[in-house]
Amino acid sequence: MRYASPSRRSPPLPRPRRKTWIIRDGALFIRTGCAENERERAEKRLVEYIGAKWEPERGPDPLVAAVLALYAKEHTRHTATARNSSYNLENLAKWWGDRRVSGVNGGSCRTYAEAATSTSMARRDLELLRAAIRYYARSMGIALQASVVLPPKHEPRTRWLTRAEAARFLWAARRTPHLARFILLGLATGSRPKNLFALRWDQIDLDAGVMKRRGYGEREQARKRAPPVRLGRRILGHLRRWRKLDRSEFVIHFDGKPIRRFSSTWWPAVARAGLDKSVTPHVLRHSRATWLLQRGVDPWQAAGHLGMTVGTLTRTYGHHSPEWQRDAAEV
Repeated sequence: MRYASPSRRSPPLPRPRRKTWIIRDGALFIRTGCAENERERAEKRLVEYIGAKWEPERGPDPLVAAVLALYAKEHTRHTATARNSSYNLENLAKWWGDRRVSGVNGGSCRTYAEAATSTSMARRDLELLRAAIRYYARSMGIALQASVVLPPKHEPRTRWLTRAEAARFLWAARRTPHLARFILLGLATGSRPKNLFALRWDQIDLDAGVMKRRGYGEREQARKRAPPVRLGRRILGHLRRWRKLDRSEFVIHFDGKPIRRFSSTWWPAVARAGLDKSVTPHVLRHSRATWLLQRGVDPWQAAGHLGMTVGTLTRTYGHHSPEWQRDAAEV
């Protein structure tokens, strides 16, 4: 029996009248029960829908779509990274869905990587494909003839803002309050963009000067830690002023509504500040890490402040420290 590939699925679409997300499945429109501002929940519903709709094909050389469906149904939907995995599953299903697992080899993986939007995106997709194939093989108790070849890892991006660039950027964002808040919090805490977008006032203790990056009940990802961060005097002053002005439960908001991404304010502000396209929201985290090491902050404290391991900090940003190889250079 031929397996119906999830490559025919479309991502959830907002309904114009009711302002809710739906899943389009051919001629069918399935309600998600998610409001327009709940894209994260809608993406998770898509993963659940893909996993629940089909019963995976069982055999020694299944369709890749069947492998992905089993992985989505029994594994991905129960993990904290379900939302991120939905993007990768969609990318994989479009290209691999109608192919057999035996066709997964070095040549086809390289072709996929060449056609992808970026090498890093292709690598993340193929890492999930490899995990799905291994999961299927363990679940079925069979050996699959497949070889997932990953494109090489790129060197981590370390673009950071100088103090002068950060000042220009803040000046360019002065008439866009939600953007200015995001920039100030990013530079002061080094938090990841997704943590800042989801930040609520009940996560901040203004008396103790501590900000919890994760909301109550949220699980921490093993590879992207989000520990509490101690707040400095300057950012605390801003937060106290914002708190008096706000009625929204979210710290970064537009007219009281939460923001999930910058659609029309980030890049114009980047241009007004005279910066280039390499200045993405994640650059604020790079800038914070760089500034900490340039000031000679102890790596253990800096790593805890940023929510990363000391090894990652020193490997990626260690050369910014004034103590970097100082003694070794004089031997």
